[in-house]
Amino acid sequence: MKLRYFSHSAFQITTEKGKKILIDPFLDDNPNSPVKSNQVDADYIILTHGHGDHLGDAFKIAKRCDSLFICLNELANYCSEKGFKAHNMHIGGSHLFEFGKVKLTIAHHGSMTPDNYYAGEPSGVVLTIEGKSIYHTGDTGLFYDMKLIGEMTKLDYMLLPIGDNFTMGIEDAVKAVELANPKIAIPMHYNTFP
Repeated sequence: MKLRYFSHSAFQITTEKGKKILIDPFLDDNPNSPVKSNQVDADYIILTHGHGDHLGDAFKIAKRCDSLFICLNELANYCSEKGFKAHNMHIGGSHLFEFGKVKLTIAHHGSMTPDNYYAGEPSGVVLTIEGKSIYHTGDTGLFYDMKLIGEMTKLDYMLLPIGDNFTMGIEDAVKAVELANPKIAIPMHYNTFP
């Protein structure tokens, strides 16, 4: 498995079998992204919430790659209404896909789309792929259940925001890492917005 960071909250996971999973692909309008949307492929696109800096270029990529969206029910319905394939989920639920397991977790944030569509609650996501576990917290503040998430799934990677203002800052992120106890913590969602 290969994990690649595209700045902000965008990551791409490539499995040993070549399946590509993209999370929150905010690329073209992100001055820090090392790639543009036409340079990224995705079999699956996971969205943590509907804000424009996470929905980003998902529709462009999905149209070109015929990607399947994986996200919270209301946001999945939004994607379906736009003509895309979507797998609806809810917080606490998990599903086994051909590449591995996806489980949605809580996140404390908002989730309105750029065109003012209510996209349900925001979420984090725990992925178990090829024996590795990745917890992408989504945009969130610190919450104590991060400890429970880390106890239920021994985390190899935790991807968490440190930007402050719209998400938790560095001090809270340090506590989040203490709670979830991943092997490796990767900061995200910084140097793009206040």
